[in-house]
Amino acid sequence: MATIREVVEAFSRRPGVDAVVVVGRDGLPIDSHAKNGVDPENVAALLPSVINGMTQLGEAARRGEFGTGVLEFGAGLAVVSVLNAEAVLVVLVQPSTNVGGLLYDLRRHRSAIAGLL
Repeated sequence: MATIREVVEAFSRRPGVDAVVVVGRDGLPIDSHAKNGVDPENVAALLPSVINGMTQLGEAARRGEFGTGVLEFGAGLAVVSVLNAEAVLVVLVQPSTNVGGLLYDLRRHRSAIAGLL
């Protein structure tokens, strides 16, 4: 059976991925792999407020609970996926990266990844 560390490493080997961070709802990193100057602890600390904002948006728009989002920035994308009530996964990718396969894998394996925590 895979470990959360192996899952993080596998996602980090995808083309265009700069960082993979599994974050507790308290804003502390559970596991991470980062390159290209990404600070996983800073990313982890900021993520709970992002999730809270997305949750409020979902409620206001009557869309239900937040599950996964793709946020576009000038220097790349952040794919944020709620694993369970205690953890969130964020994958930071370079701007030209096709995230279709990543989104498919996150949706398909979300519960298995959450089970590793």
